[in-house]
Amino acid sequence: MAENSIDLFGEEKIPNNESTVEYNEDSIQVLEGLEAVRKRPGMYIGTTSQRGLHHLVYEIVDNSIDEAMAGRCDKIDVVLYPDGSVSVQDNGRGVPSQMHHQMNKPTLEVVFSVLHAGGKFGGQGYKISGGLHGVGASVVNALSEWMEVDNCYDGKRYTMRFERGAIARPFACVGDAEGKHGLFVRFKPDPEIFTDTTEFDMPTLLTRLREQAFLNAGIRIVLRDERKEIEIDVSEESYLKDDEKRDINRLLEAAEAESTDTSAENSEENASFDVFEVDPDEEVSVDNTVRFEEEVQTGKSKFVEYDLKYDGGIRSFVEHLNKAKHVELIHPEVIYMKAEKGDITAEVAMQYNDSYTETIVTFANNMSTIDGGTHEVGFKSAVTKVMNAYAKKCGALKDGDKNLSGEDAREGLCAVVSVKLPDAQFESQTKAKLGNSEVRTIVDNIVSEKLAEYYEEHPAVAKAIIEKSLTAQRVREAARKAREQTRRKGILDSGSTLPGKLADCQEKRTELTELYLVEGDSAGGSAKSGRESLFQAILPLRGKVLNVEKSRLDKVYANASLIPIIQALGCGIGEDFDITKLRYGKIIIMADADVDGSHIRILLLTFFFRHMRQLIEDGHIYLAQPPLYRVHKGKQERYAFSDAERDRAIAELGGVNVEAERYKGLGEMDADQLWDTTMNPETRTILKVEIEDAMACDEIFSTLMGDKVEPRREFIEQNAKYAENLDTIG
Repeated sequence: MAENSIDLFGEEKIPNNESTVEYNEDSIQVLEGLEAVRKRPGMYIGTTSQRGLHHLVYEIVDNSIDEAMAGRCDKIDVVLYPDGSVSVQDNGRGVPSQMHHQMNKPTLEVVFSVLHAGGKFGGQGYKISGGLHGVGASVVNALSEWMEVDNCYDGKRYTMRFERGAIARPFACVGDAEGKHGLFVRFKPDPEIFTDTTEFDMPTLLTRLREQAFLNAGIRIVLRDERKEIEIDVSEESYLKDDEKRDINRLLEAAEAESTDTSAENSEENASFDVFEVDPDEEVSVDNTVRFEEEVQTGKSKFVEYDLKYDGGIRSFVEHLNKAKHVELIHPEVIYMKAEKGDITAEVAMQYNDSYTETIVTFANNMSTIDGGTHEVGFKSAVTKVMNAYAKKCGALKDGDKNLSGEDAREGLCAVVSVKLPDAQFESQTKAKLGNSEVRTIVDNIVSEKLAEYYEEHPAVAKAIIEKSLTAQRVREAARKAREQTRRKGILDSGSTLPGKLADCQEKRTELTELYLVEGDSAGGSAKSGRESLFQAILPLRGKVLNVEKSRLDKVYANASLIPIIQALGCGIGEDFDITKLRYGKIIIMADADVDGSHIRILLLTFFFRHMRQLIEDGHIYLAQPPLYRVHKGKQERYAFSDAERDRAIAELGGVNVEAERYKGLGEMDADQLWDTTMNPETRTILKVEIEDAMACDEIFSTLMGDKVEPRREFIEQNAKYAENLDTIG
């Protein structure tokens, strides 16, 4: 094993699962050899960005999860090391280590060196699996600088080492397993492949592993970061510069002030930081663990470790989601249902809260199906059907009343739907949408039966849920009337009426055009003068942008700041949204590089996320990056986007008689400066807004823009020290 490797093989005996057929070297079926993975890694992991880097860990972890689903494993350890490597270890059966009859090689070697070799093909190793076992192992091997494998199987211990996919130390039995069993894999991603970064992001891994712990009740997943010991200072101010403290205080003062203001159009200050959250329900090891909420005396050095185990399964998942959103619950108990039909198992957990949005998270064989699929369709259909039936039965809906729509029935709903089935069919290679038609009927029947029973047994809960849905129906009707009224006035008809302050562009082909949403009239004037009118349109923002997190749709149609944006884009919102009518290919938010500008950005991003999410998903939303400084000496000048760049620019200009001018706002730049720094496609920097984790985005928007001030305050205080620059949105 590599230096610093750990030995965490389980010694406890894992109970046999009789539904799992014999697992040996004959269970590993080989489809094809390992070819071209290093030449075309994107074909196997999608991307060589940090997202692809994390995918390597998921592939190995998923193999261990499949052992757990087969009833053969109950603990998985994931460790990040200072040398950039990561290990995954389980206490499952290990990999069969006899000679493989088809390849005439040790089976352990086949699994890690031959593409499409694994126990998930042919139906012999596992009845149900989330991925393609062996495909992941061999691809991870191919894309790693080195890989160490330590395998305890059937009383013996076997090791191998690979370097860039090639065998560096051949398969060997190194002795008895001494009662231990399971697989240890440690690998270091190859910087020749992952040229952007080879650094793992702890919060990203934590989110994924937490999901797996929720979805597999009782399994323990331990994630530990040994890359550096954390020096904990009780005083968080020790991490911050004076100007950063001032900005934080401004944010906190705004949060405090809003604790007495609950109007729908109220808005909050915001800073954007990476989230490194700790769930208080998670078990945390005491001897080598620090939780960021804990007060730890200065000078103590520890590793950060998360011990994830949820006996409540997806019930705990729903509780976690609602807690992260900082919402009030409509009913205290999570509604849970589970049923099996043949080889298919369906689990549903649901709970209503007082928010105006729905959160439905779906999984198939432990894999997140972010685009939904047949299980989600069946669930939604049943929820609406059962609610309307019960509302009529209890008299909440009278004869002649309109039925509650699906949107009405799901307002404030937080739900997790998980199905496990053999031969799962997905409608895309990324496995984002489940396609098995039989699953829709199964989930629909389960939810229809169990939810109806629950309402009958808990009439008070049913009444509270239905009252919220009826309120949603009334508001939706008010929004429809407001929409019709504005449409009659021509306000929402982009074909006939465009906002008066819009300076449109000449180009009509959407994919070639850009719309700048600019903070303030003064900056808008410079932008209009400095733009390339052939393809760049400018819309100055006026008035206070509505915080849609605390407002229903009827308020959106009445907001003077949002209506011009809706008009200019032309694609509508809500039920009327039609991406084919979008008038601009890029929508670029251009605000000052300060806390106030960050506030405007987050308000607009909240609006797009809640009411026009497809614009973000399809890559239309961008953030302009205006400079913070103009550094000049005589006629020589440089623009700097951070303090470090400012210092470098000063040094480049000789360091003597050099002036560094801090821009207080976009309006201080003339048209030429704004074009050169922020609008010229050849010299500007713009950041595309992407949704890598919809659940995390939902939680952050709820925290930063919701009604509760204290969670927002805690978020800012806990994350301030991880922000490199409080003047930019990260």
